[in-house]
Amino acid sequence: MNSKTISYILRRIVLAVITVWVVITVTFFVMHAVPGGPFVGEKAISEAAQKALEAKYGLDKPLFTQYVTYLKDIVTKFDFGPSLKQRGRTVIQIIGDGMKTSVRIGLIAAVIALICGVVMGSFAALKRNTIADRLIMVLTTAFVSMPSFIMGSLLLVIFAVKLKVLPANGASAGGMILPVITLSLSPMAYITRLTRSSMLDVLGQDYIRTAKAKGVPRVRIIFGHALKNSLLPVITYFGPMLAYIVTGSLVVEQIFAVPGIGRAYITSITGRDYPMIMGTTIILAALIVIMNLVSDILYKIVDPRITLE
Repeated sequence: MNSKTISYILRRIVLAVITVWVVITVTFFVMHAVPGGPFVGEKAISEAAQKALEAKYGLDKPLFTQYVTYLKDIVTKFDFGPSLKQRGRTVIQIIGDGMKTSVRIGLIAAVIALICGVVMGSFAALKRNTIADRLIMVLTTAFVSMPSFIMGSLLLVIFAVKLKVLPANGASAGGMILPVITLSLSPMAYITRLTRSSMLDVLGQDYIRTAKAKGVPRVRIIFGHALKNSLLPVITYFGPMLAYIVTGSLVVEQIFAVPGIGRAYITSITGRDYPMIMGTTIILAALIVIMNLVSDILYKIVDPRITLE
C-alpha cells in the first residue's frame, strides 16, 4: 500500500469522524429544541418531582454544558446515557439487544440480495432483449419503486393473513422469513439492474472480443473476465446497501413486530425517550458513514487502477 493510498484512507477517516460529529451535534440540539420534555407524560407528577428528575439526569444544567458532557461520554466511554423510560437500563444496552436481531436480519437479507441480484443481473445481460430479460427488468422496476412498508404490508396480508403459511409475528418461529424477504427485495432489484448494466458494458469491451477471437471458452470469459469486472459497481453499492437494510428495518420491524432496534426506536419516539432517540440516530448514522468508508476503500483494493484524490 503506497503513501498516496494511505493518505486517501486517512482523509476519508477524518471526514467520516467529522460527519459523525456533525450528526451528534445536530441531533443533540434538535432534540433539545423540541417543545415539551421527557417527563411531560408522567402521571400525577409535581413540579418539584419534575425538577428532581431533571437534576438526576443532568437536564437542569446549561445546554452547552450538557452538550460537552454528552460528547465527552460518547468519545471516552461510548456512553449515550440512561434511558428515561426503561429505568435501570442504559441506551447502549437497549441498542445492543435490538441490534442482535436487526443485524442478523440485515445480514441475511443483504446476502440474499447480493447473490440473487448478481445471478439475475448476469442472466439478464446474457439474455439481452429476450422475454426473460424483459420480465426481470419489469419485476426489478416494480420492486425498486415499491417502498418497503408497502411491500411488507402486502406480504403480510398474502402469506400471513390470507394463505396463513407464515407467521405474522417476527418474534415467533419462522417469523424472520417475511421481514428478510421484505428487506431484500428492493436491494436485490437494484443490484440486478446494476449488474446487468455493468455486464453489458463489460461484454462490449475490446478484451472480451479478443478473448472470443482467441477461442477462450465462453464459461471462462463470463466468470473469469466479464463477471469479475462487472462487480465493481456492486461492491461500491454493497456497503451503503447493508447500512440501508439495517436502518430501513425500522418500519419493517414495526410491521412484523420484530424485537429489533427499529421497534425500540419507534417506542422511544412515542415515549419521548430523548437519550434513546439520540443514541439510536447517532449509531445508525455512524453505521452508514462507516459502511460508505469501507466501500470506498474496498473499491480501491479490488481495482488498483482507480486514481485516488
